[in-house]
Amino acid sequence: MNIQNAVVLVTGANRGIGLAFARQLLARGARKVYAAARDPSTVMLEGVEALQLDVTSMEQIQAAARKASGVSLVINNAGVAQPGGFLAEDSDAVARRIFETNFFGVLNMSRTFAPVLKANGGGALLNVLSVASWVNAGDLAAYSASKSAAWSLTNALRHELLNQKTQVLGLHMGYVDTDLTRGFDVPKTSAEDIVQRALDGLEAGSDEVLADAITQQVKQGLTAPHPVYLTAVK
Repeated sequence: MNIQNAVVLVTGANRGIGLAFARQLLARGARKVYAAARDPSTVMLEGVEALQLDVTSMEQIQAAARKASGVSLVINNAGVAQPGGFLAEDSDAVARRIFETNFFGVLNMSRTFAPVLKANGGGALLNVLSVASWVNAGDLAAYSASKSAAWSLTNALRHELLNQKTQVLGLHMGYVDTDLTRGFDVPKTSAEDIVQRALDGLEAGSDEVLADAITQQVKQGLTAPHPVYLTAVK
């Protein structure tokens, strides 16, 4: 996927990783960047076109597809998280809310924009996942489960969109220094570094990017004699 002169839509582009994507896409020569957010007035970056988009609203997704009909790259970045385990009293409601954004939002965006990408030569989908796709220690239980589901969705879409020549890239990373992780006292990578590695991988034709050291270690540990996801639970 060549970013130079591309038309791109980024969900959740008003802050954090989404804002870093929008900024670097412009720097790499994207012709147009739609910066989507629930409240477009929160998009402050010059050079992008703010677009109202709540990915839990099918009506808004369809409206975005009509407006951004020239898109050749969709970055499914919008996501939510909430601390807590599955045995908490409110875990059912929390899981449903998180899945609506982190799984069904990605599903509905991908399904709606697939014909748009096909009409524009194939293009690419980039889904922002997480190292939590592979491990779940219970502290972010519903978030981790939603990212596992989104990883499986990403892998399925890669096969389903192969014939229309749409590249599908899954981006995995650990903790990133954004508003979402402000309350976590853990090592974090800058959003700019994560996005640089993601876009480098996209332009190189990659299917998957492991954007930091912890993610690379965890992925390698999935097939260890004592797999890392068991250690994380313990």
